Amino acid sequence: MSNPFDKLDKTLEHSVRLQILSILIVNDFFDFSSLKDVLNLTDGSLATHIKALEREKYIIVNKTFVDRKPNTRYKISEKGRQAFKKHLDALEAIVKQQRK
Repeated sequence: MSNPFDKLDKTLEHSVRLQILSILIVNDFFDFSSLKDVLNLTDGSLATHIKALEREKYIIVNKTFVDRKPNTRYKISEKGRQAFKKHLDALEAIVKQQRK
């Protein structure tokens, strides 16, 4: 019998990264400031988690300027969408196994 814990995505095991993808999966785009406010994180903490997701190509970064101020927006990539679903499926399998 396979171990469902083996199917968890190491990148998404951190709750902040899972929360970021949860937000992005239901929104077309979300900007840095809004993510920071919703998740109640510091700039540095959010940047660290964003970099981890970007490194795995789970998110797409779009940098622009709005009234000469930098604006960074994020979108979930197809790879990120698949990883998110796979991770949730593994969590669901773990919960089901524990209920037996």
